[in-house]
Amino acid sequence: MRIAAYAPLKPIDHPVPSGDRRVARLIDAALREAGHSVEWAARLRSRDGAGNPDRQARIARLGAGIAARLVRRWRAASPQTRPDLWFTYHLYYKAPDHVGPAVADALGIPYVVAEASVAMKRAGGPWDLGHRATLAALARADAVIALNPGDREAVDGRLRAGAKRATLAPFLDVRPYAAAATARDMHRDAWARRLRIDAGVPWLVAVAMKRPGDKLDSYRVLGAALERLAARDWRLIVAGDGPARVAVDTALAPLGSRVTHAGQIDEAALPGLLAACDLFTWPAVGEAYGMALLEAHATGLPAVAGEGPGVAAILAHAKTGLLVPPRDDAAFAAAVAALLDDPARLAAYGHAAAAKAARAHGLGGAARSLDALLAGLGARQ
Repeated sequence: MRIAAYAPLKPIDHPVPSGDRRVARLIDAALREAGHSVEWAARLRSRDGAGNPDRQARIARLGAGIAARLVRRWRAASPQTRPDLWFTYHLYYKAPDHVGPAVADALGIPYVVAEASVAMKRAGGPWDLGHRATLAALARADAVIALNPGDREAVDGRLRAGAKRATLAPFLDVRPYAAAATARDMHRDAWARRLRIDAGVPWLVAVAMKRPGDKLDSYRVLGAALERLAARDWRLIVAGDGPARVAVDTALAPLGSRVTHAGQIDEAALPGLLAACDLFTWPAVGEAYGMALLEAHATGLPAVAGEGPGVAAILAHAKTGLLVPPRDDAAFAAAVAALLDDPARLAAYGHAAAAKAARAHGLGGAARSLDALLAGLGARQ
């Protein structure tokens, strides 16, 4: 199947790394793994973070122009080169899709959305235009794929009769992470030298962008929680960078030399770092599900994380780690201490995490699920 794809929030080739870009690339990989041809047909960033109606109107006009050009291009081309389906990744009021629905209507092809959310409180407010565009896109959709279970109920109520609903578990290519896990000692020694930290004490790790909002709040909870464990011997490795770097450093400053800021880690090096550590720690305030958590599990790394629908879809409480209320630093500290005090339990959770990642969150399984859904749409058309 020939698929025209679009990511309104951030293009798949955007130079700034993020979880959103990571998931878009994984969806691209899964579609290709299933044998489909994928063209990322539009690069318009429709995000308006400030709630500026004039900016939203201008973006909507740009989207309409791009849609018209794409339709003209494909109508002039041979039918064998036109897309069979339009696929939009990540749709919400701050980043609506002003391109896909118009193209799908003009060409008479299915319109599919993966990861969407609805916030009715935005109706009539500064993001009203983006909110209404999101509702219109969902009403046009032939299928909507939920990646975060917490969004599904609100989204389902906005779909037309007959639209397909599917849930896709968070996924990634587990192979480089599983390979890193088999060389854990080697990676431990290498990262101990690189970061100049003691390999003989427990290593905690947090992997997240340093940006305002929920990420910064999570770092603040993490700092407050680990400050409660000052009497213990451990090290925290923080992988990530971003515009809130100074604020994050301030939040973790009470931990002193126990914190090592590793900066932004290249995607190819991340499996080795995760494999070298003992426990993934992230409060996950406002987290959809967290690709870093899944990456940690794929290396056999257990976790303590803030509870939420998406996070719980990855971390099985008391099996692959421990879930706590996302803003409760006391509960977070107690969970970390409990696992550090019980190495056998920590190891068992790690083995279970790796097994769950391979069984339920692999690229191959996601490719098969997507292929089955899209094949059904093609048959209906």
